[in-house]
Amino acid sequence: MTGWLATLAPKLLELLLPLIPDPAAREKAVQTILSLLMDADKGQLEVNKAEATSASVFVSGWRPFIGWTCAVALAFEFVVSPLVQWIGFVAGHPIPKPPTLSEHLWELLFGMLGLGALRSLEKIKGASR
Repeated sequence: MTGWLATLAPKLLELLLPLIPDPAAREKAVQTILSLLMDADKGQLEVNKAEATSASVFVSGWRPFIGWTCAVALAFEFVVSPLVQWIGFVAGHPIPKPPTLSEHLWELLFGMLGLGALRSLEKIKGASR
């Protein structure tokens, strides 16, 4: 939910602010939208905490699973596939390049790295164990 709110908030402000002539009311509208975004983020953080403390691997293990899946896909895309193609070429049996995963893999990778960066920031600030 937070994703679409964060995407829509600037557009919503861009449309609404010119319609509000009073500067105080305009500031209140900005604060209300920012408050809604922060509440959504806090709600997601609570869900994340509950998932992380769960004893079930199906609840707490999905993030590591996505991380390992991304790592395996990256290894296949950029190490295994080129190496197998090169070996096939050297052996005289060219192997066609398999379909690429890059387009969606980068989206997943950047999402995972973004989560990792926020976690590192928490550790630096001492907000985590």
